Amino acid sequence: MLPFALAIFTGAFLVFLGQPLVGKYVLPWYGGGPGVWTACLLFFQGMLLAGYAYAHLLSSRFRPRTQALLHAAVLVGALCFLPLAPGEGWRPRPGDDPVRSILLLLTATIGLPYVALSATGPLLQRWFSLVRPGASPYRLYALSNVGSLLALVGYPFVVEPRLPRAAQALAWSAGVAVFALFVAVCAVAVWRRTRGGAAAAAEDGAAAGGGETPERGDGILWVLLPAIASVLLAATTTRLCQDVAAMPLLWVLPLAVYLATFIVCFDHAFWYRRAPFVFLAALGVVASWQVLASGNAVPLRHQVTIHLATLAAACMVCHGELYRLRPPVERLTAYYLSLAAGGALGGLAVAVVAPAVFDDDHELPVGLWMMIVALGILSFRHRSRAIPLAVGLGTIVGVALLPWLRSLCNGGMTLTAEARHFLPVAAPWVGGFALAFVACMSDPWRRRIGGPWRPAAGGFVMLLAGAAGGAFAALAADGRERVVERSRNFYGTLEVLEPAADAEREPHRLLVHGATTHGLQLVSPGRTGIATTYYSTTSGVGRAIDSLDDGEGWKEPRRLGLVGLGVGTIAAYARRGDALCIYEINPAIRDLADRRFTFLAECEADVEVVMGDARLSMERELSAGRPRRFDVLALDAFSSDAIPVHLLTREAFVGYLSHLDTDGILAVHISNRYIDLAPVVERLADHFGLAAVSISDGGGDGDEWWIYSSTWVLLSRDARVLERDGIQAAADPCGKGWGYPLWTDDFASIWPLVID
Repeated sequence: MLPFALAIFTGAFLVFLGQPLVGKYVLPWYGGGPGVWTACLLFFQGMLLAGYAYAHLLSSRFRPRTQALLHAAVLVGALCFLPLAPGEGWRPRPGDDPVRSILLLLTATIGLPYVALSATGPLLQRWFSLVRPGASPYRLYALSNVGSLLALVGYPFVVEPRLPRAAQALAWSAGVAVFALFVAVCAVAVWRRTRGGAAAAAEDGAAAGGGETPERGDGILWVLLPAIASVLLAATTTRLCQDVAAMPLLWVLPLAVYLATFIVCFDHAFWYRRAPFVFLAALGVVASWQVLASGNAVPLRHQVTIHLATLAAACMVCHGELYRLRPPVERLTAYYLSLAAGGALGGLAVAVVAPAVFDDDHELPVGLWMMIVALGILSFRHRSRAIPLAVGLGTIVGVALLPWLRSLCNGGMTLTAEARHFLPVAAPWVGGFALAFVACMSDPWRRRIGGPWRPAAGGFVMLLAGAAGGAFAALAADGRERVVERSRNFYGTLEVLEPAADAEREPHRLLVHGATTHGLQLVSPGRTGIATTYYSTTSGVGRAIDSLDDGEGWKEPRRLGLVGLGVGTIAAYARRGDALCIYEINPAIRDLADRRFTFLAECEADVEVVMGDARLSMERELSAGRPRRFDVLALDAFSSDAIPVHLLTREAFVGYLSHLDTDGILAVHISNRYIDLAPVVERLADHFGLAAVSISDGGGDGDEWWIYSSTWVLLSRDARVLERDGIQAAADPCGKGWGYPLWTDDFASIWPLVID
């Protein structure tokens, strides 16, 4: 038993330790957005499917001794790919398709080792059933998930803070070698056990414990339930990452919840109780709907809590029902293959299909709706009254609690006036659900709620699925009358809005991602060239650019740089003869800035938009001997969408300073609703010996409503540059970040900076 347990545990530990490790290598090359992790997750699920397919083929087509020999050969081949470390040659080039490039890179560097590791669970469980006939191997599946969970929890808290990436890769490679030794011991045990012939071994394996005999259609549920759980995992991860940072910790939390439900459900049937978890899942659907409706106004801690709690309840339902549907052990590898196929389909749906089909981020609502539909199917399959009863009660309680949930999403714990006003709106819905619930669950002939299962009970769940679909559809359609254009790609969803003009706000156009404004332009004649939002003349970057004319004997042209195009607002400052270079990774932003806004078209300066990750683009320019010598270089990539951490590390600042003139200014926009980035920037200033000041602009009101509040940190090698009148008049001293740990490519912890 021990060699099998060690091999399965070690293999699962390495599988899930390798995920954040490889993601940490790849993340900086593709802009640091949540789409990177979604593509990585798709790869890992695809390789898991390949590993399970290989295990199924091996165990069903070959004799045990042949299986041992073939798997040993695969392990030797996997060792040849070590150590794990994607080379610089894999860096993307401008115009490369991100998803295809990431999948190709991962396949070439970790593909075979990952297949060998992922095949361990089902293959060694099958071997265990041959060596220990009569013993159920399903608890070993729970053990494998314990290993996976420990790896995920250990990476951000133990491995990442203490080891650089190169050391992590070497340690992981050494772990694969140790894992191969454990598998070799298991193979020897199989070899000895089957010396009497393959037929006897097969009989022994068939005698091992298992689940119920599958019914027609169960194979579909083996795929559907893990697909739903996978969609919810990927969609929840994207939701958490897109407004904070695509960082290992926020990848780990949802995945840890996902794996924990596997551990609990597959350890023993005792742990999954259908009614309580279905009730919590239905309640979570209502709570998640309210969070989605409230948008980014919801405090971060409430978003994380509600989304993770809903994910946990939903995955407990999906995985608990999967455990109930487990087959006898002779169909074990086919069962696990179906689970892996479902997980891969879910990942494919989120990473590839959804961006091509949806023009907005609808994956989480679709996943929640699919879960309710699956509950209706399970109610019919098991003739279960517990499922519709729990779904109905959970929905009724959730709708009844909506006023309080609305207050919670607005940051309070007591009912606000708006929430109290919502009470009469919620009451009819609660009453309607209650009437439908009683009508479908009661037995009219016996005048009671109870009795045997009736098809109407399952129909009630399907009715609620229709209501949930309508609620999510209404949520998706909210505000569409203001949308001029919507664009979605690997980097997220962008909307161009034209709010109706009123007495207070003149006609204007916005570019937004979720609740984050990427730029605003006034559209009235003669007003289009006004610098708006975070780029007003009173902002930090506005003062930095205007200060260039304050220098004694200053000569034109001015050389301006910007990381993060937005709508091109900075072009309002560029004059004839100036050189303006803008770095932008998202081609959709470039397209919208050209077609829907006029800052770039009206600019008389020499404007160059460099497509691709800013850091990689700058590194290529330096390699080609083309330093830009910027007078002002503005970094505006951290306002509220996913923080591209790789742009705020020591290695990134080396590139920025190499492109900055000796008396140039590096302006870093740190306005963010969730993260306080001031300590990070100030610590970098201390490390490089830069003078630093902070400029906070309270924003405009009345006639200047289009000026947003902002905070910029201005850095320069020459302290006298920051003493110019235009800067000094609004400057605040820096210093609270001098003792903060320096961010590097090996370690950058954003969690201590989260604003409560």
